Amino acid sequence: QLQLVESGGGLVQPGGSLRLSCAASGFTLDYYAIGWFRQAPGKEREGVSCISMSDGSTYYADSVKGRFTISRDNAKNTVYLQMNSLKPEDTAVYYCAAETHTTVQAMCVNPEYDYWGQGTQVTVSS
Repeated sequence: QLQLVESGGGLVQPGGSLRLSCAASGFTLDYYAIGWFRQAPGKEREGVSCISMSDGSTYYADSVKGRFTISRDNAKNTVYLQMNSLKPEDTAVYYCAAETHTTVQAMCVNPEYDYWGQGTQVTVSS
């Protein structure tokens, strides 16, 4: 079965950190771009960060630059999102998605997912 599974969400205080993981099973991520997206209640889904599994190029939304870092481990078929200096406005359900034949910027700005996960909740609150 082809699937992406996110983990690592939770409740954290403002200024805190979390690391999200996106693990693929049933297919290799080597030929995909992988993106993290988030959706807060009443808001549109937003592309947060994307990475190319083949060359490691990355893209970040302006809202997370300098605070979030996306990375990949091809051997583990997994992508990570390290989130530091979290703010209440980062609260959302975070999803990962996979897409072929795209650039990291195109995927984050105008995604056409081939696969996506079920999401993990991130809540930033004191």
